[in-house]
This record gives sequence, structure tokens and C-alpha cells, in this order.
Amino acid sequence: MDNQDNSQSTTQQSHKAPEKKKIFLIINVVIRVMQSLFIFLAVMLLLGGALGVGVGVGYFAYLVHDTQPPTKEELQKQITDIAEVSQMTYADGTNIAKIKSDLIRTRVDSNQISPLLKKAIISTEDEYFEEHKGVVPKAVVRALISEATGIGSSGGSTLTQQLVKQQILTDETTFKRKANEILLAYRIEKFFSKDEIVTTYLNVSPFGRNNKGENIAGVEEAAKGLFGKSANDLTLPQAAFIAGLPQSPIVYTPYTNTGELKSDENLAYGMKRKDFVLFSMYREKAITKKEYEEAKKYDLKQDFQPQQASNQNTEGYLYYAVLDEAVKTVMDINIEKAGVKKADLDDLGLEQYEEQARKEIQSRGYTIHSTIDKTVYDTMQNAVATYGYMLDDGYGTGMVETGNVLMDNKTGRIIGFIGGRDYNVSQSNHALNTVRQVGSTIKPISVYGPAIDQGMIGSESRLANYPTSYEGGGELTNATNSGTNTFDTVRYALEWSYNIPVYHLNEAMKKQMGDDNFSYNNYLSKMNYPADPGWAYQSAPLGSVETTVLTQTNGFQTLANGGKYQKGYMIDKITDSKGDVIYQHQDAPVQVYSEATASIMNDLMRSVLDSKITTQYKSLVSGLNPDLANVDWVGKTGTTSFYKDAWLVVSTPTVTLSSWAGYDIPVAMSPNSGDHNSTYLANLTNAIYSVRPDLFGVGQKFTLSKDVIKSKVSSFTGERPGTFTYNGGTYTVSDSGTESLYAKNGAPKSQYKFGYGGTDANYNAYWGRYITTNPTTPSSSNTTTPSSSEKKDEKKENTTPSSSKPNN
Repeated sequence: MDNQDNSQSTTQQSHKAPEKKKIFLIINVVIRVMQSLFIFLAVMLLLGGALGVGVGVGYFAYLVHDTQPPTKEELQKQITDIAEVSQMTYADGTNIAKIKSDLIRTRVDSNQISPLLKKAIISTEDEYFEEHKGVVPKAVVRALISEATGIGSSGGSTLTQQLVKQQILTDETTFKRKANEILLAYRIEKFFSKDEIVTTYLNVSPFGRNNKGENIAGVEEAAKGLFGKSANDLTLPQAAFIAGLPQSPIVYTPYTNTGELKSDENLAYGMKRKDFVLFSMYREKAITKKEYEEAKKYDLKQDFQPQQASNQNTEGYLYYAVLDEAVKTVMDINIEKAGVKKADLDDLGLEQYEEQARKEIQSRGYTIHSTIDKTVYDTMQNAVATYGYMLDDGYGTGMVETGNVLMDNKTGRIIGFIGGRDYNVSQSNHALNTVRQVGSTIKPISVYGPAIDQGMIGSESRLANYPTSYEGGGELTNATNSGTNTFDTVRYALEWSYNIPVYHLNEAMKKQMGDDNFSYNNYLSKMNYPADPGWAYQSAPLGSVETTVLTQTNGFQTLANGGKYQKGYMIDKITDSKGDVIYQHQDAPVQVYSEATASIMNDLMRSVLDSKITTQYKSLVSGLNPDLANVDWVGKTGTTSFYKDAWLVVSTPTVTLSSWAGYDIPVAMSPNSGDHNSTYLANLTNAIYSVRPDLFGVGQKFTLSKDVIKSKVSSFTGERPGTFTYNGGTYTVSDSGTESLYAKNGAPKSQYKFGYGGTDANYNAYWGRYITTNPTTPSSSNTTTPSSSEKKDEKKENTTPSSSKPNN
């Protein structure tokens, strides 16, 4: 039995052995296959990783291939280049004001910053700060994956990287910028100590607002603005609160934009952030558990500074005038550097360049050297405060405003100006920015000057002054009459500032030159008068177009400077923080009128003031100071409809001084507003003369240019005497007792229609009134000469009643 069992057992075992071997074989094969697969996968991973690393390194090199690694000195400048205060000065170099920035910042050294604050910022923003060399690789990979996929947080920048972003690069999220950030971060760590890096970071970072509502940067301003102490004296909870601000300064700051403490609900965001900073410090063993718990429980709200009124802007017209001019100057420089044509930029592009220039001026430590004479400017401000009341008339609401500019004729340099009566009442700069209708002050600039320059008229040429209507209908009148019913001379029409004669002259000039906008295209545009379709209107020579006091001053400067325009300017030069000149004003004269034309116009405008018809300025200023009677004054007045504007611009051979008066909202002033303006300007002139008499050119004279043509003309026609035929009759004009000044051609021979404007009926009446006709040959030989008695009648005819007011 036992043998049988053994035999069966042996048989069974012999059958099981192959099965076990088979199983072992299968297992062995599986193991070997798995080993092979594992080895293959491992090899592939290694190869893939190597390939990935190689590709990554290559791509990184590609991204930074055009980045020139900065030197230590260059990095030092870049990372510490924080906003530096710029300033503006008077012509003599004395300070006008520091240029205010939107950001308040004070730099401090490392030993002036609390160690608690440094620990707080490191624990919260960069826990590996002391170990890494500028970059934490795993954080970079995490950030890149996040940026590429949009999953997770893209944070992880070290303090060094954040410093690079703030001071050197931008916040744009591109791989190229990130690569450059990494490169520069390593570079910074190579050249600067950890303490230097964290100190710089704390000096440049934004920290929200202070208790005045001002935007602040740097821990010193944060400590003062929030807690009223230095950054070196902060307690632990105070340091933790400040360290939490850079992540989101406006959200976490305790103050609104007015300096008011936020509501508890909004204040809670900053408090929670402070608690997070404290926990980070505890986690990193920068503070003990006891310090953490005590600081977290502390009622920090009680430490915040109470609201204070922001520093009131004590700057006025001068500050903003110089700043605005400097912004325009730097803007033009930047546009030119960019190789862009200013005319091709749209409004958005211009705004961007302007904003760039403004920020540059506010933060680069520039010095803006102005042309303003401090003594003159201060005297002008005192004068308007003292004599401005002379402009008031009680007709409108509030006080009558004024704008004044004193300009050097030879250069266009603005020596001084008055922007208004009181900056606190009206911030509009009435001298440089406000535009108003120019009234009759435009007549020498846009009509008489161009007509003389073209040889159309001489000083004694005659212009029709009969009742007239515009071509499209509507009566055209002088200020107080519908015409003098005669042909007035150019000089006489300008002295009385008549509208009708200058209208006729302007229309004749447009027709003769074949251009409805002839004056603007050929004269006004060269003096930077504003482009306006109104220059082509029939009312243009009456002063319906608007411009600034500065522009109008510049027009008279051109005539006083021999017809040569020098653009008015207020910035002499701009220097950087090292004293290097980045802008220097350069003269760019433009010959607008011939020298002969300018000298004739000055001769005519001398008559305006000497005649005392439209202004008593010359008597007034001489009465205030006899020395001013020795000044050669020329000028022109102007008023607009309903006396909404009163103008007076005067020149000497050396300077031009202007005065505009009116209400901010254009409403009627007194009919005597021109007299008020003249009285005010006389007192202003005397005040300036008292401190700078050398400016006025006492003893110098406006003289006629050598090429002025002096023609002997008839006092009846304004043309040369002679005989002519008209409509079958022969006429002889024989008197030549008047000298007429011409810029070119000289006076033509007398003719029946000798003037500009006027109808056939007007000429018939004029000739019939003054000419004696030979009754013996009325149809074939009408020889005519004015008698001496008739010349007296002519003068009498041209004189309006003494009670009437001239058109200013």
C-alpha cells in the first residue's frame, strides 16, 4: 500500500514539476520584461530630461541673447534710481519752487530701518532670501507653468526679482521678460549684499497712502505717514503692517485718498494681511510664539495717525506756467528722439507723450531755468493786487479779470506776466491760456500790416467810410456811427479804429490776392496764431477770432522787432541732475513783414497813442512818471461787442506790454472799460519801470527803415498829383502837401476811384463836394482842383462829434 501510494505520489510530483517550471518561467519572463521596460523608460526619461534641459537652456539663451549684462555701476544706478525732485528757477538762478510729484518718497540708509521690518518683509515675501542666489528654481518653474496653463498661482518671485521688476523691467507676463528678470536677478546677487538688496527694496517699494491722502513709497514715508515715527522706531505689529502693504498697497493701506481712516470693514483687509505677516515671521522663527500672539492681539488701529489736511498747493500761475512749458519742451524732445512726426500723432499718442514728459520732469531731478525776472514778476503781482480794482465796474458778477505779458522784442523772452487777479479765485491763466476775441488790436496785424507789405496802401491812402452792409446782408457799423460819409486816410482810420474802412481794405486785399484767407496763410500763421476758419470771415478784421494775450503780444513784438517774429518763450534751458544741458532755447526768427512795413506800422501806431482818441494811456503814464514821457510809445486798443473785452497793447523799441480785461464768463462791462484798462496798465507800467527802468529803452526811437518810400501825395486822393481822364472828362489834382509812407512801389498817380471800398455814388458825392468844376466845358474838359477852403471842410467832415466814442 505504501509502495503504491509512493508510486502515485511520485507520479503526481513528476506531473507537477513541469507546471511549476512553467509558472516560474512565466514569472521570470514577466520580471525580465518589466525590468527591460523600466530600464527603457528610465533611459527615455533621462534622455528626455536631458533633451528638455538642453531645449530649456537653449530657449533661455535665445530669450536673453540681446540683453547686454549690465555692469555693477549700471545696476547700482538702475536699482537705486528713484524719483528725484526737480526744480524751477528764475532767470537769475534763484529758486521758484520744487516740482511736486504724485509720489512722496524719502530714502534712508540700512541702519535707519528697523531689523523687525527687514525680518517681516523677508519672512513674508521671500523665505529663502538668505539661501538663494537671486532665484528659486522650483518657484520659477511653478510660475512658468502657471503662466503657460493658467492653473495655479504665478507667484514665487524673490525680493531680488521683485526689485528687478520695479526698477528695471515691467510687469508684463512674457517669457522673454521673465528670462531677463532671472538673468538680472542673478547679476544683482553677484554684485550686492543681501542687506543692500533688502534695503533698496524697502526704499523703492510703494506703500499706499499716508494720513494726508498722498501716495507714498519707501518705508520711511510709510512709518511717518501711518504711525508718525521713523522706520527705525517701529514696533512689531507696526512693522508687520507695513511689510504687508507692498503686495497690494491701495487695498491694504488704512487711508482713503483724502487721508481719512477707512471704515472697519475696509480696514480689516490690511489687518488680516498684518496677521499673515506675523504668522510668517513666527513660522520662519524670526519671532517667538509669545511675541507672535501678543502682536496679533494688539489693537493696532489706535496707532494710526489721525487725518491731516494735505499740503495746500501754494503754487500759482508761475509754477504751472513754467511746468506746462517744460512739459511741452520735453515732450517735443522725446517725439523727435522717437523719430516720429508730431503732426502724425493722434490725440491718444500726444497724451501719452505728454504724460511721459510730465513724469520725466517730476522724477529726474531736472532744473528748469526760466526766463522770468524775479524782481519784475514780483512787482507785477504786487501791482495787480494794488491796482486791479481800477478794472472793476460793477456791471458783472465778481471782479474784472486781467492778463498781462511783458516780452523782450529782440528775443521773444517772456520777462514777466500776470495770470489773473487772484489765483485762489480763478486758476485760469488769462495771460497764457485763456482765449478771447481780440477786437481791434488785430487790425495792424491782420489787415493794415499785410496791405502795406503788399504795396496796396501807404500811410495816407484813403478808405471808404460810408454806410455799408456785409455782402451777405446786415449793416456794418463803427462803434458809435454808421460811417463818417467820406474817404478817411489809413492813419486817421487807425487812430479812430474805424471798422468800415478796415473791412473794405480787407475785402479788397482778399480779392486782389485771390485768397479769402490771405492774411492768415501769409502772415498770421507765421506768428503761430491759431488756425481758425474765422480768419476768412468778413468780420475777421474787426477782431471776432479768439486767441491768447501771449499770442497777441507776440504779434506786436513782431512789428516792434522790424517785422521779425521771435516766438515767445519762458524756458531758457533744462539741465539734468548732473548739470548737463538737455535743452537749450535757440532763436528761430521768422521775417513776417518787411522791415519797411514794420517801421510804417509803428509810425502809425505812434499816432494812435499820440492822438489820445481811443486811449489816454500816454498822458496817464507820463503823469505818473515824467521819465516815461521820454519813452517812444506805440500801440493799439481794442474792444469787442457789448464791451465784453478790453485790450491795450503797447510797445517801446525794446519791450512789448499787453493788457486784456474782462469777466471770466464773457458778459458786458462798462462802456468805459477801455479807459479803466488804460489807467490800470499805466500804473502797472510805472510799477515795472520803478524796479527795472532799463527795460523800456528810454531815449531810443522807432525810426523809419531806409527802404521806406516817402511819396508826396494829394491830401484829397492820397495819391500822387496829376491829370487823368474819367468817363469822358479830364481831371487835375495838383496839391501835394502830404507825405505818404510806402513799403514798396510808392504812391500811384491820382485816379477817380482812388480808395478802397465805396460805391459810384460815394465817389460822385466826394468829388462833387470838394472839386470845383469848370462850367465852360462840362462834357469834355473837366479840370478839377480842390481849393484851400475845401481842404478845411474835408478835415471838418472827417471829425465826428466830440461826444461820440471811437471804435477801440
